[in-house]
Amino acid sequence: MTLDIRPLTEEDLSAADRIFRLAFGTFLGLPDPMAFMGDADLVRPRWRAAPEATLGAYDATGLVGSNFVTRWGSFGFFGPLTVRPDLWDRGIARALLGETMALFERLGTRQMALFTFPQSAKHVGLYQSFGFWPQALTPVMAKAVAPAEPPPPDMALLSRLAADERARAHEEIGRLTNAVMPGLDLAGEIAAAAAQGLGDTVLVREGGALAAMAVCHVGAGSEAGSGAAYVKFGAARPGKDAARAFERLLAACEAFARERGAERLVAGVNSARREAYRALLARGYRTVLQGVAMQRPDAPGTTRADCYVLDDWR
Repeated sequence: MTLDIRPLTEEDLSAADRIFRLAFGTFLGLPDPMAFMGDADLVRPRWRAAPEATLGAYDATGLVGSNFVTRWGSFGFFGPLTVRPDLWDRGIARALLGETMALFERLGTRQMALFTFPQSAKHVGLYQSFGFWPQALTPVMAKAVAPAEPPPPDMALLSRLAADERARAHEEIGRLTNAVMPGLDLAGEIAAAAAQGLGDTVLVREGGALAAMAVCHVGAGSEAGSGAAYVKFGAARPGKDAARAFERLLAACEAFARERGAERLVAGVNSARREAYRALLARGYRTVLQGVAMQRPDAPGTTRADCYVLDDWR
């Protein structure tokens, strides 16, 4: 078949969203595939954050598949990559991946990653053929939000800071993420959450210094969906106090979820981050979905035992 791979336009987003839900819902065997993820939205927020980092696959009938690249500084991941189910096994995903790799190169991405189904030899094999290597499992975990727990001390929301304090916080966040992995930069993700009203950035301080931060989505139209809050990315500053800061960050994210009326908080953590994973289990989080992290090159990046980071690369 003849394909044209090009950036998605705003007019393509409804079609991309339909294909995304139909593809995942079909693969997972849902009775109503279009019900996949409810009123959570991955397509529109990611396009609005970086239209130039999106790809659509078109044939003579119109859009048949799409992919989205998320760039966090020198690190990037892609997804959701989806193809209309009636056109599976026609080489569309491979064509999209070829253009995705070219896009990563243009963006200057040094470490690339994805989240996929560990039970699918087809998916793992496809991505491995592009140089991605399967690593540890990534559980996506959730817990009910307790109705009446006080927020931790020295917690703040970025949106509520004065302009000069926000500027200082952005600089501190940049230093913290760069300490986690050189070149890691969440500025775009933070700006997208604020500009689109998807949620907020939670800050935790210790002795006046930033100890941990998390970009959180909440509610319908975000990546969380109704009744939920979702930690898109969270990290504690590396060092001897990282475990304590991470515990306080979890409490702060739960406080944010409670304040915004969410009934549950969702967060992903790669299982190679042993202590972070154990901390979630100890706080009552339970796995609701599990994927495998794949990276190119086959290097740890942020998937290290000493790394107190929350993300899942879906």
